[in-house]
Amino acid sequence: MRTLSLVWLILALSVSAAHAGDLPLTPNLPIPDFQNRPQDAGPYDFDAPPRGMFRSITTAEGFEEEMGFRRTHEIVPVRPTEMFPATTAAVFIVFQLHQHYQAFQVFGRGFPDGIPHLDPGTAVTEDAMYIALEDESGYLKLFPPTGGWTPGRYKVLIYAGEEINEMNLMGMMRFTIVN
Repeated sequence: MRTLSLVWLILALSVSAAHAGDLPLTPNLPIPDFQNRPQDAGPYDFDAPPRGMFRSITTAEGFEEEMGFRRTHEIVPVRPTEMFPATTAAVFIVFQLHQHYQAFQVFGRGFPDGIPHLDPGTAVTEDAMYIALEDESGYLKLFPPTGGWTPGRYKVLIYAGEEINEMNLMGMMRFTIVN
C-alpha cells in the first residue's frame, strides 16, 4: 500500500513538472503591461446612480420583503418612480447588492437641487441602513423635512462605509416632488 502511494506521488510530481515547463515566460515586460490600462476604464461618475457593489438601485413608493431563492429576505421596490406627490409620507431608495465580505452601512443624505428659497448645501433628509454580511438588499427611507416636501428636484448622495465622508461617496440618486 505504501509503495502504491509513493508511485502516485512520483507520477503526480512528474506530470506537474512537465506542465510547469510548458508555461510561456515573458521576460522584461514593462510594469504598465500588468496594470489596468486607462483606455479600458472610464472615469467614475459620482453624479449618477451608484455602481460597483450595487447591482441595482431605484427610488420607489415603498418596498416589500420576499423570500429569496437562497431562503434569504429580499427587499424589492414597490411602484418604482422618480416622481412623488408633495403629500408623500416618505421616499424609498431600494437597492440590491453584489456579494460583500464585510458588514457596513449605506447612508443617504438628501439635498434640494435648484429649488428656490432652499439652500442646496443644507441636507433636508437622511437615513442609514446597516447591511449585515448575509444581506443582499436594503432600503433607505427618506422622510419629508419639517413643513413637508417643497415641490422641485432633490438629490440624494449615497455613501457606503462606517460614516459619511467624501471618500466613501458612491453616487447620487434624484427624485422630483410635484404638486
